[in-house]
Parts: sequence; structure tokens; C-alpha cells
Amino acid sequence: MPEGDTVWLTVRRLDEALAGQTLVRADLRVPQLATTDLADRRVLEVVARGKHLMTRLEGDLTLHSHLRMDGSWHLYGPGERWHGGPLHQVRAVLETSARVAVGYRLPVLELLPTSEEDGVVGHLGPDLLGPDWDPAEAVVRLGAQPARPIGEALLDQRNLAGVGNVYVSELCFLRGITPWTPVGDADTEKLVALAKKLLEANKNRPGHITTGDLRRGRTHWAYGREHRPCLRCGTPIRKGEQGPPERARVAYWCPRCQRGPQPNGN
Repeated sequence: MPEGDTVWLTVRRLDEALAGQTLVRADLRVPQLATTDLADRRVLEVVARGKHLMTRLEGDLTLHSHLRMDGSWHLYGPGERWHGGPLHQVRAVLETSARVAVGYRLPVLELLPTSEEDGVVGHLGPDLLGPDWDPAEAVVRLGAQPARPIGEALLDQRNLAGVGNVYVSELCFLRGITPWTPVGDADTEKLVALAKKLLEANKNRPGHITTGDLRRGRTHWAYGREHRPCLRCGTPIRKGEQGPPERARVAYWCPRCQRGPQPNGN
């Protein structure tokens, strides 16, 4: 699942391309929306709420999409060849006179009244990159379950919206704790402040650089570096799972630089 800064950048580009423009074509390729006609409606804005994308249209309509693991939005010029994937993976086409936005592999695509958006995003915690960001509220929500592993708590979008697998591993490395450390044993105020700092630093560029090193293989401290030497101490990075088996998420850590519990009690 993409991190919140990836969604923010996608939304910024869509908003710059579509906001204020009138749709000349809207092709929504999901059964429940197959006959929907949005042509001649003006796009008011495209906004992010956590990892949710909201394309707001005149007439109190919002096209709600979510990228989950594999979804993406691409922008093209009129007549330009699409290259985001096979055509059978296209789920949405929003075309103006100047740009074409194409959504690929979107697992969530629905049309709802803009006035009812809260029904799909109202459960989310403060958005790290949104106008509602409230670090104190995020800390309170995280602290409500002090025995919960911090990695799981950070991934729970009801606590704070925008953190994914990459940032969980990187935040825990930088704070010197494993992702299985109980929330009550973590300094959540510093974790929340660091999460905000990292997402802000990366929101205007692709990728998630946490080390300050742009060289290939050195952009992350722990994430994706299983068996490779820790950039700080040289110990091989390890990989494990967190969360219930039916929806387990991957996590990476350095057994020397990070203190705290490890998977399977190791």
C-alpha cells in the first residue's frame, strides 16, 4: 500500500491537471458505475484524506478512489499513448480538453455525494499531510492501546493517516526500537513528530528517502534491506511479520541498533 506522501503527490498532480476544467469524457470501468455519465461536469478539486483520493465535481459529487497495493493514476496529453499497464486494468478515465487522467487497478472506485464523504473517511485519524493535522490527537489515539505493538499502531489509519510499511520500518529504526515494541514503551510524541518530518520531506518527490543518501540501495535504513548490512553498524538487516496472520504486514529491523521484542519471541 502506498505511503501517504505518494498519495499526496498523486493528488497534487491530478489537481493541477483537472481542477477548474470541464470533463469531456468520463469512463468508469466498474460494474456499478458503468452507465454513469459525468461529461460536462466541472472538476472542482482533487484532495487527499490519508490514503484516499477524492475528486470533487460540481453538483455535490465526489469520485472516491483508493490505490491499496497496486493502484495508480497517470496523466497523459490528448492522443498520447497510455503506458500504465494493459488496457484491461484501466478502471477510470477522466478526460478534459487538455489532459487525460487514467486510473489503473483501482480496488476502490465509487461515486458519492460530496456532503457524505465523512461516511468513508470519517474514521481516519489526523492526516499527517492534511489541514487537520493534530499531533496531540495522534499521540492520544496511539496511547489508547499501550500494549499494542507500535508497528501495528502506526499502520492503523484510525490513529494517524498516512503511514505505511516503509515508514513503520524507518521510524522504528531511527527511534532505536523494534516494530514489536509495545506502544507504552515507545516515545509516541517523538515518533509522531518524526513521521510528520519524513512525509513532509518526501511529499514532492517519488520514493521515500530517509537516510539522505540518494544512491541506489542506500535510501532506506532498514526497509527492503533484508540480509544486507545495516548502514549504521553492519549487522545484517532482518525481516519479519506484524499483525494478525490474515493481514500480516512485513517489517524490517536491525537486531543490534534496535531494542525491544522481535517476532516469535526472538
